[in-house]
Amino acid sequence: MKNYQITEFCHHFLEQHVHPGDFCIDATAGKGNDTEFLCQLTGSRGRVLAFDIQQAAVDATNERLFAAGFSDIGTAILESHANMHLYAEAGTVDCIMFNFGYLPGGNHQLCTHADTSLAAIHDGLTLLKKQSMMSLCIYSGGDTGFEERDAILDYLKQLDPKQYMVLLSCYYNRPNNPPIPVFILKL
Repeated sequence: MKNYQITEFCHHFLEQHVHPGDFCIDATAGKGNDTEFLCQLTGSRGRVLAFDIQQAAVDATNERLFAAGFSDIGTAILESHANMHLYAEAGTVDCIMFNFGYLPGGNHQLCTHADTSLAAIHDGLTLLKKQSMMSLCIYSGGDTGFEERDAILDYLKQLDPKQYMVLLSCYYNRPNNPPIPVFILKL
C-alpha cells in the first residue's frame, strides 16, 4: 500500500467531487501542484483560479500550467487568499483547496497566518455551491503553524452542522505534528 502524502490524500478524495466543467480555486498556489491537478479534473470546459502572495509562486504556477497545456483553463493571481471573494461570486465555486504553511523550498517567514486564513475559509464557504467541497491541508509547527492550526480547528468546530459537514482526518501514528487533512462539504 502506498504511503500517501497529505496532498496526494486530498487529491484522491477530491477526484470523487470535481468534474469536467467545474469552477475551482486553489487558494494557496505554491508551486502549482494543486492548480494543475484541478485543471486536469475540470478539463477544457472548466476554470481554475489560484492565489498566492509571492510573485515566485505565481510565476511558477503559471509556467507549470503553460507547460502542461492548461493556461486556457487556469491562471495564478498575485493576491492573498483572503481576497479571493473579489474574483468569484457567492455560490459559484465547485471546489476550493488550501495548503497552509509556506512555499516549499521558500522562505519560512513568508507563510499563511490565522487571521487571513480564517477570513479566506469563511469567504470561501460562501463562494461554494451547495454540495461542493473545500479541502484544507493544515500544517503545524514553525513560527505560526500551531496558532493557525488551533484557530482553524476552533472555527470549523463552530460551523452549523445543518449547512456543512466537516470531516477531519489525521495521520494518527506519525510523530512530530503531522499535517491534518480536512474536508468540508457544503450541504
